[in-house]
Amino acid sequence: MHEHRKPRTPRANAVWAVVITSMAGFIAALDNLIVTTALPSIRKDLGGGLEDLEWTVSAYTLTFAVLLMFGASLGDRFGRRRLFAIGLAIFTAASAAAALAPGMSELIAARAAQGVGAAIVTPLTLTLLAAAVPAERRGMAFGVWGAAGGIAVATGPLIGGTLTEHLSWQWIFWVNVPLGLALIPLALLRLDESHGPNPSLDLVGTVLVSGGLFGIVYALVRGNAEGWTSTPVLGGFFAGAAMLVGFVLYELRAEHPMLPMRLFRHRSFSAINVASLLMFLGMFGAIFLLSQYLQTVGGYSPMEAGVRMLPWTAMPMIAGPLAGALSDRIGGAPVVTAGMALNAVGLGLWALAVEPQVSYTSLLPALIVCGTGMGMFFAPSANLVMSTVRPEEQGIASGANNAIREVGGAVGVASLAAVFSAQGGYGSASLFVDGLVPALWVGAGAVALAAAVALGMSRDRKAEDPGMDLPAGDAVADVPVAT
Repeated sequence: MHEHRKPRTPRANAVWAVVITSMAGFIAALDNLIVTTALPSIRKDLGGGLEDLEWTVSAYTLTFAVLLMFGASLGDRFGRRRLFAIGLAIFTAASAAAALAPGMSELIAARAAQGVGAAIVTPLTLTLLAAAVPAERRGMAFGVWGAAGGIAVATGPLIGGTLTEHLSWQWIFWVNVPLGLALIPLALLRLDESHGPNPSLDLVGTVLVSGGLFGIVYALVRGNAEGWTSTPVLGGFFAGAAMLVGFVLYELRAEHPMLPMRLFRHRSFSAINVASLLMFLGMFGAIFLLSQYLQTVGGYSPMEAGVRMLPWTAMPMIAGPLAGALSDRIGGAPVVTAGMALNAVGLGLWALAVEPQVSYTSLLPALIVCGTGMGMFFAPSANLVMSTVRPEEQGIASGANNAIREVGGAVGVASLAAVFSAQGGYGSASLFVDGLVPALWVGAGAVALAAAVALGMSRDRKAEDPGMDLPAGDAVADVPVAT
């Protein structure tokens, strides 16, 4: 009996890991965009000006982006499963606090706390998943995880609009609470504990990178509102850049660095991070404007606009697992490259199709192509990041990649919105399209550049793997991390 049950345990562990980490990643990613369609209702209920509404969105984005690497480091130091559960508890409690917020100040504070919880949870989803799934199955597992994240991003406005219209805006936060309460005990019971190599936290590095990313993201978020040459915005850019340079210099000399700079000597690691930044720049900036296009020019309600985004939403669910399985067979680099190229084509199709008076069916090809491209990007890109570092450094690599993605998204929203404002506006349908078209071409260009960067990734990962001094069979992609 014992002999019969033993082989099934690793598979059960892997299945539970996929379910738990995908659900956790889903709710963390969902809160990036779920609040956007509820903002008018929140303002009507709680009051506040435009800046308060912006900070309702930005408080989450900022804390999420700047604390991602610290979250990964905490998991490496104190135990990834333990910190994963703590992060879920923070996120769940903050979600309840947001739903109960009596005013805008309290809501903004709760959103910032949500970002803290998400910053701990998100990088640990990948390391816990990698620890439970054998290397030869990891592509498919990352495919499911990537599809969950992609669907969360795409359905955020739809779910937010639906809950706000049919229940109340508080339910966009209440929906997280039962999910969080269910995931915490499951994580503690079904996931194995693991640690990273660092015996102490890199507090100086954490302060430098967090401060640097905060300065730059803050400047990007506030640039359109305060002016790109205003003192706070320029100060954010310069101080942020200076702290990031300081971070790199410090990490080169630190005994136990949070982000070993030698990881970037691996061409695939550097390339996938640059490509991820450019990909999120183009796609998030485009999603931000296209959802408004459907409402402002198309005349749809938030929920109706979300429904019409479903072809984009559904494709990552189909393409994600397939892309993960394909990457196991031919490698992640060609799949990621093809996905980014499809995204660039999709955004170009949008730019060619949008007009003040255009039928929804004319936009469908662009939606489907973009959705397929997104699904092909998420899973293989995660696998590429994890397969270029040693098992004990996967938390560090995951945190870095997620932080770079978030910063890319913030850059995209700010830069494409700036192009839109310079060329058009909200005064009329034709004026909106005048601003949207050049913004979409900028987004398409960024994603096309991402595809070019991905194309340059080395196919022979073992040749220059940072983990090459591991024992025989050493490439991380070939080493089962778990057990």
